[in-house]
Amino acid sequence: MINPVCVDTVLKHAGAAPGGDDLVSIAVSLHNYGRFLPECLESVAAQLHGPLELIVVDDASAKDDSLAVAQAWMAANSQRFVRTLLLRHRRNQGLAQTRNTAFAAAHAAYVFVLDADNALYPRAIGRMHSVARREAAAAAYCQLEFFGNQSCLGHADVWDSRRLQRGNYIDAMALVNKRAWHDAGGYTHLEGGWDDYDFWCKFAGQGLSALYIPETLCRYRVHDGSMLRTEHAAHSERLAVQMSLRHPWLRLG
Repeated sequence: MINPVCVDTVLKHAGAAPGGDDLVSIAVSLHNYGRFLPECLESVAAQLHGPLELIVVDDASAKDDSLAVAQAWMAANSQRFVRTLLLRHRRNQGLAQTRNTAFAAAHAAYVFVLDADNALYPRAIGRMHSVARREAAAAAYCQLEFFGNQSCLGHADVWDSRRLQRGNYIDAMALVNKRAWHDAGGYTHLEGGWDDYDFWCKFAGQGLSALYIPETLCRYRVHDGSMLRTEHAAHSERLAVQMSLRHPWLRLG
């Protein structure tokens, strides 16, 4: 279920020009990542694709000045966007609900999922949106570049629900049709991680699929607090059992 939460609107700005069918919403999830946020948002502003709506959802950050950083940057750069919206959860809800909050507020037919510690190359949104619209795709994703504490390419590949049976190979950094997000039931919080994997499994369970663009368009920052580092092996067995109960077609044993 896509559950409503208590959300405050911190900042809202509507530009003069409507986005039309080309409008893309960028959904940025923020929680104690104020130190990374400006680089993330600068990469969004630098997109070659014109009509963008920027939605930042702060998941009750309490350990740094994330909210203030977001508010200052968005106020100073609102002219770049058709619409800017800064929302804040009154209490911490987790990454899944943070994404759901952004999707629910989005005006565009396609929403790009972006965490505040990651970044985009300038062609990313335009490339994925043009392909997704042309093919009427439920979602589109690309190859990733890992940076920070690790430097290499990711392991994304063509969509294959049979491959998902054995584990996830598709990151959350993707362009998703808002109707498809709703039909899949949105994101679900799983204690210990694997929210992204669960979302793609729900996608497949609804008969939906995503298009893979074999180009390196997005950058995934590897650091001590990133999901690659915090999804410890201690959680894996329990999560595998939980995922198998949620999606009986998986083969995680």
